[in-house]
Amino acid sequence: MWEWFTINSVWIFIASAFVLIILLFIRDRVRSDIAKVASEKQKRARRNTTLAFWIIEGISLVIVIAALVAIILSREGARAMITPETIQSWLLEHGTSILIILLVGVGLWFALQKFLPPLVRRTMARHRQKESKEAIKKRTDTILSVFTGVGRILIVLVVVFMILSELGIDITPILAGFGIAGIAVGFGAQYLVRDLVAGVFILLENQYRVGDVVKVADIWGLVEEINLRKTVLRDLDGAVHHVPNGEIRVASNYTRKFSRINLNISVAYDTDLDHAISVINRVGQELAADEKWGKVIINAPYALRVDNLGDSGIEIKILGDVKPIEQWAVMGELRLRLKKAFDAENIEIPWPHTKVYFGNALPGDQKK
Repeated sequence: MWEWFTINSVWIFIASAFVLIILLFIRDRVRSDIAKVASEKQKRARRNTTLAFWIIEGISLVIVIAALVAIILSREGARAMITPETIQSWLLEHGTSILIILLVGVGLWFALQKFLPPLVRRTMARHRQKESKEAIKKRTDTILSVFTGVGRILIVLVVVFMILSELGIDITPILAGFGIAGIAVGFGAQYLVRDLVAGVFILLENQYRVGDVVKVADIWGLVEEINLRKTVLRDLDGAVHHVPNGEIRVASNYTRKFSRINLNISVAYDTDLDHAISVINRVGQELAADEKWGKVIINAPYALRVDNLGDSGIEIKILGDVKPIEQWAVMGELRLRLKKAFDAENIEIPWPHTKVYFGNALPGDQKK
């Protein structure tokens, strides 16, 4: 068993290191997802998940160390390694360098977590372009989640390859193997490359952020996650949609900087339109002056114009500006208040209906 482990120690070291990287990368995300769905009675499940991650990460770390020892033993020999002189020589030649590489890697890891968030926040605040604090926070969180994940992977990869190089292992075949595999996979991964490039432009151009309501690839939903490969949306039915970024041709953001009330309401043909418009404007002003709803309304809803002469009634268009993602709640309250106001003012809201005559003379017809 040990002989097989020693022979394959290099690949075991690389594989276990990658497993450790993946665990460190997804640990926080899994914990946050469990925290969202778990109730207070399920704290034990969350503790068990954390304990499971610690155990798996510990096992992976032990395998990494064992593989590192096997690599050294396979090169130097067991007898040579147990002498004090050899141990001292190895520590002076390689141990110190490896320790420095690990310390630098750990320092970069913590520096990434400490300095990247304030740097991104200051940059976003400097180029906020009249965006609200909530919008800036959403964009900052989105960019941080992507940059932090990519930065962690790069740090671990560089540390692993530098340690292998310090141990005298030629990493050129490994890099060449990755290159050949990349070329082979590249022919089948064209869509993946397209998704990654599209994801970069989505983030750089600030097309949408986590927490926005968007329509992408003919799918409506609340953005729950953005990464370089895909966008995750949740619709009103609770369904989660994973949309590859490369499939997004047009992205419609309904919560960028502000949102708009845009609805039509019908009145009967015999309605005094001036009176109906005055009632609509009055209700809009009352809604904007309300203690609760006034906090989210930027411009009070008002009657813009007579928009259509329909089959059953006359449609009046109503517009108004509200804070992002508040338009649907405000429109619901506006419809409720307009219905009550129209009832009080005897303004009829028509509905489609048909009159049928079975051979009888129409009202007003006179026989000659």
